[in-house]
Amino acid sequence: MNRSVPAKDLILEQFPSLSPSLQSAARYVLDHQHEVVVASMRTLAERAGAQPATFVRLAQQLGYEGWGGLKDAFVADMGLLSDSYGQRAKSLTKRNSRSELIDEMRDSLKSNLDSSYEKSAGALPQAVDMLRKAAAVHVAGYRASAAIAYSLFYGYRLFRPDVHLLDGAHGGLQWQLRAIRKDHAVVVVSFAPYSSEILQVLDAAKAAGAKAIALTDSQTSPLALACDHTLLFDTNSPSFFPSITAAIAMTESLLELIVASEGANVSKAMEQAEESLFASGAYLVAPRK
Repeated sequence: MNRSVPAKDLILEQFPSLSPSLQSAARYVLDHQHEVVVASMRTLAERAGAQPATFVRLAQQLGYEGWGGLKDAFVADMGLLSDSYGQRAKSLTKRNSRSELIDEMRDSLKSNLDSSYEKSAGALPQAVDMLRKAAAVHVAGYRASAAIAYSLFYGYRLFRPDVHLLDGAHGGLQWQLRAIRKDHAVVVVSFAPYSSEILQVLDAAKAAGAKAIALTDSQTSPLALACDHTLLFDTNSPSFFPSITAAIAMTESLLELIVASEGANVSKAMEQAEESLFASGAYLVAPRK
């Protein structure tokens, strides 16, 4: 087998020669590529209504030793292979010039911002229109993406009360997901390595018939493949951890465009929210001059 051929193309090429049961499994794999890279074989089989052994036979029929080989091929095709945080931190400890590191970080952040806006400028207005039309908005992001999701939730909630954070606090994610409706919009945030919880959110949004917007790092990420609109951001960094600067910039741009589109009602709602926060003591009152 030619290992340079993408797994998806290999399946399409051999699909006519597969047995009916293998075709069914292959069809599920092609339609749910985002699940292949994060879910277990047993979970995939359960969702597809098939036996786990069927997926093993599919992988072997395609020329892989087993399911792990086919899954790894999809991971590689999506560009998800990268050095671990530990490996990157180890290489960082060998660097001695602090000024050089600072300059590299500054240049990297600038590049991320320029590249992200170049990729996502056209999609931002479409995402804004979808959010404005939605009866309610749910925002989700976990682990490294939690700060990005919360930034969007906090800013949006200042002037729109029906914005909800799907944080899964105290194991309550399933309860939160039950609130998603067909006329709602869901914003999901994640970058490689992707969190498994975000796929639960996407599955719930799809089941409810809700619209979905992805903030992610690749057009072939599990999120982008399953969403209606995608806002891309770069995470390149000389540090041990991917940068979220461009992702935060995307959330700020979304909020800026939403406020500009809504007009006077939004500014009034924000003034009321701010007054309430000062009155409750949540914000410190500015000292008199």
